[in-house]
Amino acid sequence: MPGERVDEELVRAAARVAATRCRGDNHTMAAAARARDGRIVTGVNAYHFTGGPCAEMVVVGTAAGQGIYELDVMVAVGDRDRGVVPPCGRCRQFLLDYFPALKVIVGTQDGLRMVPVADLLPVSYVWADHQLDT
Repeated sequence: MPGERVDEELVRAAARVAATRCRGDNHTMAAAARARDGRIVTGVNAYHFTGGPCAEMVVVGTAAGQGIYELDVMVAVGDRDRGVVPPCGRCRQFLLDYFPALKVIVGTQDGLRMVPVADLLPVSYVWADHQLDT
């Protein structure tokens, strides 16, 4: 993946949602994902002290509600011009389990880059690998 072009349109979509839809403490992160067919799906987190869903999880549910079950790239952007934010640990595991080939846009010292979600969880636990065959 080194040298692979970052999906700038996806970053702009998430940033636009973060700037226009995130309000107060309940909605502070936006995410955008590119579906296999090229469509972009967006969402915002729903903070709650019990552990409400992160923006990435909202996007996955929103995509499914639109009949989209294959996502290729995802990015999260913080409100108040915080820029691209990497997924939390829970989202890293969730995204790996749902979309093992997903690429995630993250910020580095050298700028934005796309990395395989599996690279965000070295020596990762893959839920599907530990299920009993029925």
